[in-house]
Amino acid sequence: MLPATLEEAVEALTAVPAAVPVAGGTDLMGAVNAGLLRPPALVGLGRISELRGWRYEDGGTAVLGAGLTHARMGRPDFAALIPALADAARTAGPPQIRNSGTLGGNIATADPTGDTLPVLAALEATVTLAGPGGSREIPVSHLLTGLDPMRPGELLGWVRVPLLHAPQVYLKATGRSGPARATASVALVLDPARRAVRCAVGAVAPVPLRPLEAEAWVSGCIDWDGERGIDPAALTAFGEYVAGACVPEPQGLAEPGGAVPGAGDETASPGGPPAAAQRLRRTVSVLARRALGRALK
Repeated sequence: MLPATLEEAVEALTAVPAAVPVAGGTDLMGAVNAGLLRPPALVGLGRISELRGWRYEDGGTAVLGAGLTHARMGRPDFAALIPALADAARTAGPPQIRNSGTLGGNIATADPTGDTLPVLAALEATVTLAGPGGSREIPVSHLLTGLDPMRPGELLGWVRVPLLHAPQVYLKATGRSGPARATASVALVLDPARRAVRCAVGAVAPVPLRPLEAEAWVSGCIDWDGERGIDPAALTAFGEYVAGACVPEPQGLAEPGGAVPGAGDETASPGGPPAAAQRLRRTVSVLARRALGRALK
């Protein structure tokens, strides 16, 4: 089925509830090729032109169509609008993936390593869902955590992002050079109007994590009335604070030098957490520290 409008797409899903919506298909076709999914029908969203652009709304909000590709979000004009989201889109994979993968697909699939997800969480974006009963708007965090999931027949239409007109950064660590899935990622935005720092950590948990206590603490360390300076020691402490909040130490530790239960071939340092957890905490700490440092420059 190839609807030309969002309303037609909702009607198609209502008529065939088992149908699966597809835009770029980067995640869907991977699951099909791996034998994990055999959809009885597909609803192609590629002809719905209204979902491939964006617009401004009163109150300083950008409304992004769910069909925006990563390649389109990575262009300079979009980067001037939402820099962190553009940075995330540019790292989403090789050109083939960026040219076809979409913002809405990233959200709907909700892969923990999705590059746009921590940025949307830090920006406190909302999504508009269109369904048989009309449209409704919910925070993207509610959708990702399952607090308010998509209902039968609903489609993700638009993403509403507040425009902060302030520095924002997205940083990502991978297991190899070149385009790859994140082992950890950090999105950080400054909100000068509220004198606040907002941060979200991706890839270390099923959903992006907001270290709220670390945000509140470091917001009080910044000279908002001057040049937004911060003590280097506070910058380092913020990284450790974020890492400790998002990558907790394992409960069961091994004997000194022995294997950690459930950790495969990893070993534990004497009296400490497994080496893999230590590395992940160091990675998140460095990413958070660097992200805040770059945002404040």
